[in-house]
Amino acid sequence: MTVRHTRRAFLSAATMMAAALAATACGSPQETASGGGDATAPVKVGLVYSQSGPLASYGKQYIEGFKAGLDHATGGTGKVGDRKIEVTEVDDAGDPAKAVSAAKDLIGKGTKIIAGSTASGVALQVAPIAAQNKVLFISGPAATDAVTGANKYTFRSGRQSYQDVVTAKSFIGDPAGKKVVVFAQDGAFGDANEAAVKAVIGGAGATVSSVRAPASATEFTPFASQIKAAKPDLLFVAWAGTTAPAMWQTLDQQGVLTSTTVVTGLDIRASWPTFGAAGSKISFLSHYFDGASDTEAATALKSKVGTIDLFHPDGFAAAQMVVQAAQEGGDDVDKMVTALEGWTFDGVKGKMTIRAEDHALLQPMYQAKLSGSGTTFTAAAQKTLTGDETAPPVTPMKG
Repeated sequence: MTVRHTRRAFLSAATMMAAALAATACGSPQETASGGGDATAPVKVGLVYSQSGPLASYGKQYIEGFKAGLDHATGGTGKVGDRKIEVTEVDDAGDPAKAVSAAKDLIGKGTKIIAGSTASGVALQVAPIAAQNKVLFISGPAATDAVTGANKYTFRSGRQSYQDVVTAKSFIGDPAGKKVVVFAQDGAFGDANEAAVKAVIGGAGATVSSVRAPASATEFTPFASQIKAAKPDLLFVAWAGTTAPAMWQTLDQQGVLTSTTVVTGLDIRASWPTFGAAGSKISFLSHYFDGASDTEAATALKSKVGTIDLFHPDGFAAAQMVVQAAQEGGDDVDKMVTALEGWTFDGVKGKMTIRAEDHALLQPMYQAKLSGSGTTFTAAAQKTLTGDETAPPVTPMKG
C-alpha cells in the first residue's frame, strides 16, 4: 500500500467558491472554521483511490481535479481559516480490502474526512466503515447507485448510473410505446446495464429487450443481424474490453448505426479511437468532456490540468465539498454532514446540489457527438440536461 503525504498550499487566484459560500450566508474559507476544534491544527483529509491497478487512469484524473479544486476553493491558500488542509494519499489499487485497511488506518490517526473511491466495489466497502466510525466519506468516480442513501456519513462527488441511463432515455423523448434493445456482453457488467435500462427506460413505458454476446466473442455479424431484425427505436450499447473496435466496426458495416439511434457512454479521451469510423455516427451520453461547460470552475480546472477529461470534475467537486465541510463543521463530523446536506454550489459542470434526503449529487449531464476520427476526435455537447432532469428517485437512507 503506497502512501504519499501532500503538505503544500496550492497556488492560484481567489475564486467563485468564496462567492458561493457568501451567497449561502457562510464566511470565506479563510475565516476561522465555525464547527469548533483547534483553530490552527491541520484538517486531515485521506484520499483513498486508484493510483495503480485497472482504474489508475481514472484515479490520476481524480487527484489532478482534487488538487485544482482545493486551490480554487481556498483561494490558493490550501487552508480553511488558519488551518492547513493536510492531504494523505493512499493507493487502494481498486482492491476493496486495501481500501478498507487504508481507511481504518487513516481514521486511527485522527482523520475525519475520507474521499476517493474510483471503483464502485471499493466505495460500497468503505461507506460502512465511515458510518461505524462516524467520519465523513465522499465517494469519487464510483458510479454505483448504491452509494446514494448508503448512510448519513456517505456522500458522492461524481455522478451515478441512474443519471447515465436517464440521459440515454432523453435521446428518444417520451419512451412510451418505443422499442429499446440493450447490446452487451454476458456477465455482471452487461447484467447491470440491462437491469438499469429496464428499470429507467422500461419503467417509463418502453419495451426493453437485449442482445447479449459472450465475452469471448470476436465475430459480431450475427449479433448485428439480430439487432437490425428487432428494429429498435434506440440501441443502448454497454461494452468493455479489447473487442470494442471490432464490435463497432461490425455495427457500422452492417448498417446498424444508420438504421436507428445508437447510444453509449462517452468514456475517457484515451478510449475514443476505439470507435474508429463509427465514432461520428454514435450518440453519446456523457458525464463530462473538455468544453462541455463554460463555468468559472471549468476555467480554473483547465488552467491547472490543460485538457479536462471525464473524472477531473469529480476530484474538483470533492475538494469543494471538503472545504465546505471543514469550513462549517470544524472537527464536528455531524456538523460537516449538516453543512453538506442541501448545499448548492457552482462546480465544473455548473449548478450542483447535494440532495439532503439521500445525498444524491444532482448535476448536469450531456448529450454529445464526436467529429473527426481516431486520435483527432473532438466532442461537442448537443444538449445539456439539468440536475433536476437527471435526478434519481429519492433513496431511503439506510443508516
